[in-house]
Amino acid sequence: MSRSRSLAALLAAVLLLIAPASAQTFGLGRTATPAEIAGWDIDARGDGAGLPPGRGSVKDGETLYADKCLSCHGDFGEGRDRWPAIAGGAGTLKESDPEKTAGSYWPTAPTLFDYIRRAMPYGGGLTLTPDETYAITAYVLYLNGLLEEDEAIDRDRLAAFRMPNAEGFVRIDDQKPDVVGDPCMTNCREGPVRITSDLARRLEVTPGQHTRRTGLEGAAPRPTAAA
Repeated sequence: MSRSRSLAALLAAVLLLIAPASAQTFGLGRTATPAEIAGWDIDARGDGAGLPPGRGSVKDGETLYADKCLSCHGDFGEGRDRWPAIAGGAGTLKESDPEKTAGSYWPTAPTLFDYIRRAMPYGGGLTLTPDETYAITAYVLYLNGLLEEDEAIDRDRLAAFRMPNAEGFVRIDDQKPDVVGDPCMTNCREGPVRITSDLARRLEVTPGQHTRRTGLEGAAPRPTAAA
C-alpha cells in the first residue's frame, strides 16, 4: 500500500472515531439566551404577526417626523434632493413613470412599521421605541390621506389596516420543473440537442475560431520594443 493510501485510511479511521461526538456538539459557543434571541426576532409580517405592544398618534408622529425624518423626506413626504418620496402617487401605478410611495405602492401597513423600525432614521435603525415607531407610521399614513389628524394606531389597528394597494400584489405559485417535484438528474432531455441560433458564430466569439472580435479592428499596430 502506498504512503498516501495509508494516510487516507488512517484519516478515515480517525473521522469514524470522532463522528459520534461531533454529531452532538463541536464544543464551541453556547445556547443563545431568550433575551439575545429577542434582540434578533424583531420582524413584523404583513398580517401583523410580530408587531410589538405600543401605541402612537398622528400628532406625536408629526413632532417625531420633524425631528428625525423631515430633512430627507420633506415637509409633506415629497422627498428632498435624491431622497425618496414617501407620500403621494395615488393612481400612478399604471402610468409609465409611477410614484411608488408608502401610500400608493405598499400593500400592507405592518411592513411599513417594520421598515421604519429597522432602518429609520437613516443611519440610526433600531433606535426608535415601539411607541415612536407607531407614531411615525401613523404620521406617514396621515401624509398619504389614510388617517385623520386626531387618530392613533396600535398593534391591533395596524394589523387590520387596509392599504390602497392591498390587491396589487398576488402570490404566484412557482411551477417550474426545477422547483416542483423531484429534480431530474440523468437522461433529462427528450430527443437530441437542437441548435436554434448561430449568433455566437456570426459574432465571431465561438471558442476555437481562428478569428474573433477584439474591438480593435482598424487600430494601428502596437509598437514593439527594440531588440
